[in-house]
Amino acid sequence: MQSRRTFLLSSAGAALSLPFWPAHSDAAAAASGAGKHFLMIGGTSFVGPAFVEEAKRRGAKITLFNRGKTNPGLFPELEKIHGDRNADVATLTSLFAGRSFDAVIDTSGYYPRQIRNMAAALKGRAKSYVFVSSVSAYKDMTKPLAEDSELATLSDPTVEKITEGTYGGLKVLCEQAAQAAFPGAALIVRPGYIVGPRDPTDRFTSWPLRVRRGGEMLAPGTASDPVQIIDVRDLGDWMVTQAIAGQSGVFNLVGPEKKLSMGELLETCKRVTKSDARFVWISADKLKQAGVLDHVPIWVPPSDIGMAQVSHARAIKTGLTFRPLATTIADTLAWWQTLPAERQAKLRAGLSAEQEATALKLR
Repeated sequence: MQSRRTFLLSSAGAALSLPFWPAHSDAAAAASGAGKHFLMIGGTSFVGPAFVEEAKRRGAKITLFNRGKTNPGLFPELEKIHGDRNADVATLTSLFAGRSFDAVIDTSGYYPRQIRNMAAALKGRAKSYVFVSSVSAYKDMTKPLAEDSELATLSDPTVEKITEGTYGGLKVLCEQAAQAAFPGAALIVRPGYIVGPRDPTDRFTSWPLRVRRGGEMLAPGTASDPVQIIDVRDLGDWMVTQAIAGQSGVFNLVGPEKKLSMGELLETCKRVTKSDARFVWISADKLKQAGVLDHVPIWVPPSDIGMAQVSHARAIKTGLTFRPLATTIADTLAWWQTLPAERQAKLRAGLSAEQEATALKLR
């Protein structure tokens, strides 16, 4: 089971056609990418396509660097360099010979050597480095967080095993590697829960699906508990704008614009799905007693409340915008319906019917 304070970004997942990537705003379109050339590491699942589609829309040139294994048929019109980012520096260097880029977009770095090796291979060939990190980089999740909050550390910085105790610290070391390799030209992006079409984790998707089924259903904590999510397309829009501008620095990328409660999230799911769901609020203590606390997605218990109180003021000042929550819910459900029946039958997050029934008995 994935920890709620780790693995807040996943770049894996099913990638079908792109009917859920409409142009978001006229303001975004005004920042033309004509003449810009971006190297996207990966680029064929979840966060990657959100960036690629928006960059294409604005006229930028994109080269994909990946192994050609995940959704290899996606973006047939783009230049693709096949290789493994875990290769040695000499091998990576040979792959990029004769090319130059305005920015490298890295959504899949988990170990600092990956960033160091990529940066070494691209030395003199790239102007800036955009690294997608995570709010898991922060040390103390019990209080509100901002970009200058204390960061997680590792007792062994050479560790290469991702666990609840190492994920955040490894992300911090990756950030530092990017900043060291591109001094003054590294953009560090710290998202919270990323949601929307193509989300491979089902953490968010499981809520509107459960609400749509209707009837009496478990709702975690209290209706006033804060929750933060960002639509992957809003994240992609903002990243493209900043990459075009050559932005640097550290930014939290969370949403929505105004405070959102778990009650508001579920009620919006209910309106969108026209459901008759009846929410039964179960405290964190009772969820723990029922043995399901760690299986409740998106919502965070009081012990980690800082994860739902992350400041996004800095990103908003640079143009971060948000589409309506109802749009995210509706588009996510529409995307879900395009998946094969066998995939829909295997929801990857949320409580099973048995787990929900067990917890509801403790109301």
